[in-house]
Amino acid sequence: MSTVESWEVPDALWERVVDLIPKRERIEGRVYKRRAGGGRKPMAPRRVFEAIVYVLRTGCQWKALPRAYGSSSSVHAYFLEWKRRGVFVKMWQRGLAECDALEGIAWAWQSIDGSMVKAPLAQEAVGPNPTDRGKKRHQAQCPGRRPWHPAVASRERRESA
Repeated sequence: MSTVESWEVPDALWERVVDLIPKRERIEGRVYKRRAGGGRKPMAPRRVFEAIVYVLRTGCQWKALPRAYGSSSSVHAYFLEWKRRGVFVKMWQRGLAECDALEGIAWAWQSIDGSMVKAPLAQEAVGPNPTDRGKKRHQAQCPGRRPWHPAVASRERRESA
């Protein structure tokens, strides 16, 4: 039995998503002719999907996509088009529906916790930050100043007459 890497797309997964992939739109009755030097032929949708899964699973940059998957700029262009058309949202929704059918998602019980903004009025109620309570008020030294201070503010260096 051969091992399957996490970015490889098995046949079972491809069969579940193939109908979500947009088809190439061709105008009925129009004759298409490739000009010399007119670019590459369109990539196969499965190959594009495999390349996108590779980038998403490995976290590599688009330009670091192995050449075996094809042109990185073409794959990225397909990714942007599929994203614009909502392909990945539809895949996510289908996956949630399958998971719900198999295991049953507890849709009634959901929890979100977190805060991304400062609470300026809470300072009076809760006091200083616990990590700052034992610290002295002015610890940072001014740049260019010595870390110690003399016992007297100033003194005359020459003898008084």
